[in-house]
Amino acid sequence: MNILVTGCNGQLGNEIRLLENEHSEWKFFNTDVEELDITNQLAVEQYVAQNAIDGIINCAAYTAVDKAEEDKEKATTLNMVAPAFLAAAVEKRDGWIIQISTDYVFDGKAHTPYKEDDTPCPDSVYGSTKLAGELGAQKFCRKAVIIRTAWLYSSFGNNFVKTMQRLGREREELGVIFDQIGTPTYAADLAKAILTIIKEGIKPGTYHYSNEGVCSWYDFAIAIHRMSGIKCNVKPLHTQEYPTPANRPAYSVLDKTKIKHTYNIAIPHWETSLKECIDKI
Repeated sequence: MNILVTGCNGQLGNEIRLLENEHSEWKFFNTDVEELDITNQLAVEQYVAQNAIDGIINCAAYTAVDKAEEDKEKATTLNMVAPAFLAAAVEKRDGWIIQISTDYVFDGKAHTPYKEDDTPCPDSVYGSTKLAGELGAQKFCRKAVIIRTAWLYSSFGNNFVKTMQRLGREREELGVIFDQIGTPTYAADLAKAILTIIKEGIKPGTYHYSNEGVCSWYDFAIAIHRMSGIKCNVKPLHTQEYPTPANRPAYSVLDKTKIKHTYNIAIPHWETSLKECIDKI
């Protein structure tokens, strides 16, 4: 089986690459923008055909949430148009696509964990374009799997964990938002889940994946400092004290029952995975 991985230099793409040698029965084609411009339909079609691609894991995305508010065109091209190109190209080979999406497809006004069949209602350009990417992947590929995730971090790239470590060492005091609730996701865990899905056999549909448990960004920061041995006074902030161009969901806990039952996936608690990542960093 030939698998195309897009966005291979990002957090999730890098974590998938680390696991590839455990699956010698598959051939991985790791690409980023230098190797393949997924916003170029002809280039995508040629790459998929020439390399006899059977499946695509699309980790590429425009993820600068605030910047997306002013750079709508670029966010739309990467998050909406590109997944449709990838899906259409792999459909011609009767293949599958795993499209990575986000908790931002919800506005965060719920008070119980979001299920896959809850009606999406994005409240930002980023969320809207990612939702459109889901719909495009499903429209153009019959074997499309959508995985919505949240609060992604890894030992690779820039993320909240590394930012909190850096700021915690630089400053004596720090303010972090406490009234936005969700669950962190260790990209290494998500990568394992994706490869399990492929191994178990693609079952098209939408799934939610994050680590287990619930916390605020404030709780997350406290845990990062505790596990990193950082002494810093972290103060809780209200969302309105830290205005941003894009609206964030106030509550975006994802219900993972479907992915756990469908693919028999065990999901670690967020603190267990955070410890693992910090030890790696």
